[in-house]
Amino acid sequence: MALTKPRVIELLLMTTVPVMFLAAGGVPDLGLVLATCIGGYLSAGGAAAFNMYIDRDIDALMDRTSQRPLVTGMVSPRECLVFASALAVGSTAWFWFLVNPLSAMLSLGALLFYVVVYTMILKRRTAQNIVWGGIAGCMPVFIGWSAVTNTVSWASAILFLVIFFWTPPHYWPLSMKAKDDYERVGVPMLPVVAGNKAVARQIVAYSWVMVLVSLLLQPLGYTGWFYTAVAVLCGGFWLIEAHGLQSRAKAGITGPKLKEMRLFHWSITYVSLLFVALAVDPFLR
Repeated sequence: MALTKPRVIELLLMTTVPVMFLAAGGVPDLGLVLATCIGGYLSAGGAAAFNMYIDRDIDALMDRTSQRPLVTGMVSPRECLVFASALAVGSTAWFWFLVNPLSAMLSLGALLFYVVVYTMILKRRTAQNIVWGGIAGCMPVFIGWSAVTNTVSWASAILFLVIFFWTPPHYWPLSMKAKDDYERVGVPMLPVVAGNKAVARQIVAYSWVMVLVSLLLQPLGYTGWFYTAVAVLCGGFWLIEAHGLQSRAKAGITGPKLKEMRLFHWSITYVSLLFVALAVDPFLR
């Protein structure tokens, strides 16, 4: 279970299921929802296990990853690799036969992107690692939509962009907190190669784009007043938190008083509320 990073998968499923409600215009087939969630867990879990296999050297040196199964010896590298491969193959077959081939291909593409492009290529080479690597985490919205409709749409593309612009300001505050860890192992997360002021400035920029993109669904006719109201309220609070972090960074505040984790924790609440509103909205139109 630990190899699959279940807390991360919770967020992925939180962006998958509500999209299925939006795509169905109401309650989708619950058997399909269950099959999509199981397949999504297996696929994302396989990606996470591959990530732990590849990063086991730096995980051993970082405080926040020092208790992962490969580091403690609970699981051997070979066992982890076999497990990850089984989940990758099994999840693809699961989607193919129990959901549809398009969802299977999207799921496999997300897994390969996370493992190869993010973990193997970007993570240790560029400060933009989480920006482009985050594309893998955007794919569940396409998977949820395609599971119901066997297509993708402009609505799913907009939601893809919401998650794309959400990911950096979600993860950078955590990276600010764990800056010493990343610096110790030579991973060039943005807070390692740029000061807090520069990071906070980018957080604000991405936050504004994210909020504006989240409001595109209503004028294009995909959502009604309820989703829009939640998007405005939650987005407004996000921007207050982002600008607050920038103000503290500009003032040279460091340590606990920087309160960077406030935005990190709110980012999880934000995406949860936004996508729950997405699922509820069809019933109020």
